[in-house]
Amino acid sequence: MVEGKANMYKVWIVFICVLLFSTAVNAQDNYEIQVYGSETVAPGRTMVELHSNYTAKGFTTGTDGELPDNHVVHETVEITHGWTPWFETGFYFFNSIGTEGRTAYIGSHIRPRVAAPASWNWPLGVSLSTEFGFQKAAFSANTCTVEIRPIADKKWDKLYISLNPTVDKSFAGPDEHRGLIFSPNVKGSYDVTKAVALGLEYYGSYGPFFHYDPFQEQVQQLFVATDLNVDPDWEFNGGVGTGFTQATEKLIFKIIIGRRF
Repeated sequence: MVEGKANMYKVWIVFICVLLFSTAVNAQDNYEIQVYGSETVAPGRTMVELHSNYTAKGFTTGTDGELPDNHVVHETVEITHGWTPWFETGFYFFNSIGTEGRTAYIGSHIRPRVAAPASWNWPLGVSLSTEFGFQKAAFSANTCTVEIRPIADKKWDKLYISLNPTVDKSFAGPDEHRGLIFSPNVKGSYDVTKAVALGLEYYGSYGPFFHYDPFQEQVQQLFVATDLNVDPDWEFNGGVGTGFTQATEKLIFKIIIGRRF
């Protein structure tokens, strides 16, 4: 009993610390709109995912040399292989489909990730993802970037919460000298049936640490999302999101379909 209470205290302490950290500080680009869970792909298995989203109401003019994203479809292929029970590597291929020269291969990223093994019996799921890559300037003004994403999640019966207090750094582009950009992502969902979970996903980007952008220049985006769990080899997430600031797209639809092999 005492040990159980101690573990629960640890859960709440970690969650509170991460939540405070995430609400203190550009969200991930609209090629892969996802709040990560802590679990890695099992060793010897490969997950193939297609991230599809449509910007129904976005920007009609570009900035920093970027093309506008209004009425553009983004298609991202993600291939992730599990090497050990605690280590995986993911590869991304970003693509854009649109009129007026907006159909193109955008770039690629690589993403190694480590996780706390289940044998450690931690009260939270914990992992750390590091994503690095390049993209064309016409679609992302910051052409060389790295993303460091701590992940902490927990399931209580039917309730699930995941926190991703992400940090971004640009090595080439307009944000090159802005330092570390904080981009917190948060997800909460509830199992309405054994196969269907409904929830909310938040994506933000507040600007550099201690020099935060004015509110209307920040990314503030909220999605209503659904997860389907009908087969352990398949993954489905779909949702619709809206932005609350001038720097955020006003309406985006997204679907993620994944298959484990």
